[in-house]
Amino acid sequence: LPSRRRPGHSSARPPGAMNEEYDVCVCGTGLKECILSGLLSVHGKKVLHLDRNNYYGGQCASLNITNLWQKFRPGTEPPKELGANRDWNIDLIPKFIMASGDLVKILLKTKVSRYLEWKCCEGTYVYQFQEAGFFSDAKYIHKVPASAQDGLKSPLMGMLEKPRFINFAKFIMDWEDDKPQTHQGINPRGHTMKQVYDKFGLQEATIDFIGHAVALQINDDYLDKACGPTIEKCKLYLNSVMTYGGSPFIYPIYGLGGLPEGFSRLSAIHQGTYMLNKPVDGFVYDEAGRVCGVKSHDENGKEEVAKCKMVICDPSYAGEAKSQLQGKIIRSICLLAEPIPHTKNKDGGPALSCQIILPQKQLKRKNDIYVMMVSHAHSIAPKGMYVAIVSTVVETSTPEKELEPAYKLLGKVLDRFVDISDIRIPVDDGTKDGIYTTATYDPTSHFEDASLEVLKMWKTITGEDLDLTDLPGEEEVDGRQAAVVVAARSVRRSEASPPEPQPPAHDTARPRTAVRRL
Repeated sequence: LPSRRRPGHSSARPPGAMNEEYDVCVCGTGLKECILSGLLSVHGKKVLHLDRNNYYGGQCASLNITNLWQKFRPGTEPPKELGANRDWNIDLIPKFIMASGDLVKILLKTKVSRYLEWKCCEGTYVYQFQEAGFFSDAKYIHKVPASAQDGLKSPLMGMLEKPRFINFAKFIMDWEDDKPQTHQGINPRGHTMKQVYDKFGLQEATIDFIGHAVALQINDDYLDKACGPTIEKCKLYLNSVMTYGGSPFIYPIYGLGGLPEGFSRLSAIHQGTYMLNKPVDGFVYDEAGRVCGVKSHDENGKEEVAKCKMVICDPSYAGEAKSQLQGKIIRSICLLAEPIPHTKNKDGGPALSCQIILPQKQLKRKNDIYVMMVSHAHSIAPKGMYVAIVSTVVETSTPEKELEPAYKLLGKVLDRFVDISDIRIPVDDGTKDGIYTTATYDPTSHFEDASLEVLKMWKTITGEDLDLTDLPGEEEVDGRQAAVVVAARSVRRSEASPPEPQPPAHDTARPRTAVRRL
């Protein structure tokens, strides 16, 4: 399909655009690439942004039902009973957004949040098997406490353990890096996290859910490392819980694909040029070995070269020599007609969104398994439909069998689509050859590591930190942005009555629009 601009973009593909000279060529429209593209455009750089796909988002795209089938089952059509394309926006990468995290700050800083509207995740659960008793059935998942009251009622801890947990939570909330009097004798660089847990006398089961469902560590390696980073992760989680109350996570209406699209719009309104469905055939280098152009070809096969001073790209464009293989991730997209059993919203009804974390120790694995569920309440599926995505780091030669403990939690699965992809990290910071390569997306359930990577790359490219302290106040933003600053309108709505969506303006042949006017 020919590429086309989103509303507000100046033109689809200006004649001769590939043969111009740019400050930056960005290859791939994943979230990290789009954030950097938008920021550089705002700072006056001339940016050309290319993507081989006919839709925005790369790995972070949200696909309609036809595009989902084309990606996983080429040459076949989805069943008619699944409904129209306009009803589906299925994420390829399962992530929530931490309400007080760096990604939200970047959205506010750039005012991209004005293009989005949000809903809270209704609950985080942790897998911990408890045998049946005389008056109770066996339990596999338990809601992670989101307040002191939740902690007192939680079956994850015994009565003697609960005061210790509350003392630990208070220690985390009082912690300030630059005030040693709040550290209670803990050295964030000298003491391990295991020593911190020992200080509060926490039991193994409590440590398990704190480490994996609060600090969101993917395995237990963190226990023997300096405690500072994990304390910061716990503090971020608790601050995010307090932002809206009840959940640390938010999620955009119409899916995660709206995030890269929003930053693409930011770049375009600052004169960035976008080309979708544009192949990248390679890079051009000068005599010193620095990149000086990006090669492509037109519809007739004629070579085109866009001259540039640097390239930002994901590993699939950079070539294997620019990234190192670290393993593989398996992700399984599951279509459901009912919510995941035993997940509840704050009123006791079935949850319309949730996260389930299966800690490695509970399954005798090396890495956690994650389940993310969203639904029609987020305008990503037709009424009464749910999408659950299961993901983990591959550890065996039979990756899908590794997901069976999670599949058992989902209830009846109508259909599922499995993808196994490489985990790749850049081999250098890009300063030598001018090619700045991002890492692939990790298996965690949030974008915090991706946001930190963007901030690090920004400093490497520009030599300056991105200031995330000077954010707009309520009086400076419109209704959609104020939803992220104070309290999202959608968070306060009845979760049982999702808003009437204005559907994305796409059909079976067109990619999704960039702006959701809700």
